[in-house]
Parts: sequence; C-alpha cells; structure tokens
Amino acid sequence: MKTRERINTLIYRPKLCTNCGLCSIVCPHGVFAAGEEQARLVNRSACIECGACMRNCEPGAIFVEAGVGCAAAVISSALAGREEVTCGPDCGCDC
Repeated sequence: MKTRERINTLIYRPKLCTNCGLCSIVCPHGVFAAGEEQARLVNRSACIECGACMRNCEPGAIFVEAGVGCAAAVISSALAGREEVTCGPDCGCDC
C-alpha cells in the first residue's frame, strides 16, 4: 500500500458488510457507495475520521480511529476560533 493511501485509520472489511447502505448515507465525504453485494469503498483518502460510518455499521465491517485526523483538526480549529484549518502538511484534503 502506498503511503498516500494510508492518510487515515479507516479499515473496511467487506466480508462482514450486510449492504445496509448506512455508511454511504451518513458519510459526509462520500467515502462509501452502494454496491451489488456490499458497500464499496470508493474514496478512502476523503475520510476525515469522524466515525459516523463505524457507529452506524452494526456488523462491524468498518473501523476508524475517530477523532485523530481531519475531523479532530476541524473541531479544534473551530473551538479555538481559527478560520483556517489544517490537518498537517501532507493531508491532501479540503477541510
């Protein structure tokens, strides 16, 4: 796996997926999409580690260490009253 692909802690185990579709509904950045037999991970690098997908995945097919990535940066910046948000020099996101 390339370093660029591991910019977050998202782990998806499609064999556990029941194809309920909740992950694609609750994800604010379109990381998941509906698939034929299970959800498809379509944009891993867009994951901001908010944890919504994991909290709504009843069979446990999705894991993310919520609050460690871009979502944490956005929240911290908002609480500190800063207008600019950055996750780090190599983030690559538009947060």
